[in-house]
Amino acid sequence: MLLALALIQAIVAAPPPAGTPQPPATIFAEPAALFIAACDTNGDGRVTQAELTAGVARSYATAEGAATGSIGYIAFADWAQASLGDRNALPSSFEVDRDGDNRITLAELQARFAQFFTRFDRDKDGVLTRAELITIRGAPAGDRYGIRKKK
Repeated sequence: MLLALALIQAIVAAPPPAGTPQPPATIFAEPAALFIAACDTNGDGRVTQAELTAGVARSYATAEGAATGSIGYIAFADWAQASLGDRNALPSSFEVDRDGDNRITLAELQARFAQFFTRFDRDKDGVLTRAELITIRGAPAGDRYGIRKKK
């Protein structure tokens, strides 16, 4: 009897077999969308353009050299790590630096996030909801939960 209980416990506690793929994400949020959601200062679950503009300014002010009026690409990478979760997250320094001077100003960063705001605002009401900030993607044809059918 004790042996049977020990076997049952070992089976229940066993980790999933090696090589079992994790199902692909079908709902995700871009780093810029996560940043925008964090700009919801009044906690109503909605982000206005004014909240975003102020949030970008607050975040930009934390970047090394921001007090001089512009930051270099290395400082931008540090900002992206802290604000977007990864140094290589989009938007990249190259797409934000619109005048190509290898420096990023607050105005350039705010302009890029204004573009994100417009793209995410699917119902064009001037307010972003959490539903607008997520992206839903289906698995590729023939791919269910990361497991392809054998031919």
